[in-house]
Amino acid sequence: MIKKLLKKIDYRIIIVIFILFGIGAVGLYSASHGAGGNSDEFTKQMIWFAVGVVCMMAITFFDYKHLKKIWIIVYIVFLALLVGVLFSNRNHGATSWYKIGIFSFQPSEFFKIVLIIGLSSLIAYFHEKEAINKITSLILLLIILAIPSFLIIKQPDYGTALVMIFTFCIMLFIADINIKYIVAGVIVAIIALPLAYHFVLPDHAKTRIMVFINPELDPKGAGYNVIQSKLAVGSGMATGMGLLNGNQTQMGMLPMKTTDFIYSVISEEMGFFVSALIVLLYIILLYRILKVAHLAKDMFGKMICIGAFAMILAHVVENIGMTMGLMPITGIPLPFISYGGSSMLTNFIAIGLVQSVNVRIKNFGL
Repeated sequence: MIKKLLKKIDYRIIIVIFILFGIGAVGLYSASHGAGGNSDEFTKQMIWFAVGVVCMMAITFFDYKHLKKIWIIVYIVFLALLVGVLFSNRNHGATSWYKIGIFSFQPSEFFKIVLIIGLSSLIAYFHEKEAINKITSLILLLIILAIPSFLIIKQPDYGTALVMIFTFCIMLFIADINIKYIVAGVIVAIIALPLAYHFVLPDHAKTRIMVFINPELDPKGAGYNVIQSKLAVGSGMATGMGLLNGNQTQMGMLPMKTTDFIYSVISEEMGFFVSALIVLLYIILLYRILKVAHLAKDMFGKMICIGAFAMILAHVVENIGMTMGLMPITGIPLPFISYGGSSMLTNFIAIGLVQSVNVRIKNFGL
């Protein structure tokens, strides 16, 4: 049985992930050895990568259909973790992590997977009952999204909440909800966004938005990060300044260079060709995930793949966009490249779920 499943694994997905990680590991090594770097991060990243690969393979062999039976329990457990983390010590201004020895655990990262599984299960159930367009069905789906999103915003972690909302919208769109609900949602968003900006968002969040529009408003404060990032990306030119030779990276001027701005490090030291290769690899990865979703024979498996696709797409667009000033800075990591155990494991779990769907497609023909 295992040999049969091994033959059906989409190894192109795995090869792409390994190349992405390899490029990220080189960038992380360089960033962690410059001014303000921490060489321990490179060692930890290697450990998380190995653990992630094991998790991915274990989930690949696990039949994803069994998740329908346990997702509610997992959902409740992680909701409790999201509540508990609000009472933890602040780290970088947020209460998002549980500290376990030398490692940190971020429940909001893993909740993205829990949400994808929960929404996939409910959408599949409503489709089977032909009730996906009933108001009660949509309200229940919104509640499943709203509760964890509220708790994550309270940390505060707006980036993760936005990724979850984006994933939710893409999954509902693919689930063929009635066009009138899509139009209504767009209208509500148009009305709600300016109201949220004026009456809900805290001052620091408003500042981020204003600085996103014009970083020069506060070049030594809120605009510092994006200015330094754009300098790093631009100075790399075609082939880069060389490993351990990037000005912004090695002199400590580039902030959060192993996490949020690792793409800036790679662009500065390895150049345009490598940074463009990263974008191409993500396109290939996302295409392969969509291919599995298209061939999936059941709605549950299809929606799991769509959820994984949307989650990774949101991270890639937001992270790479913010390094070039095209998106606001939200602290979203770059999949398989940014330093971070919770992020690494979350992405490997997502790929494991996609592979679990893939190896159980009867007419395998990718």
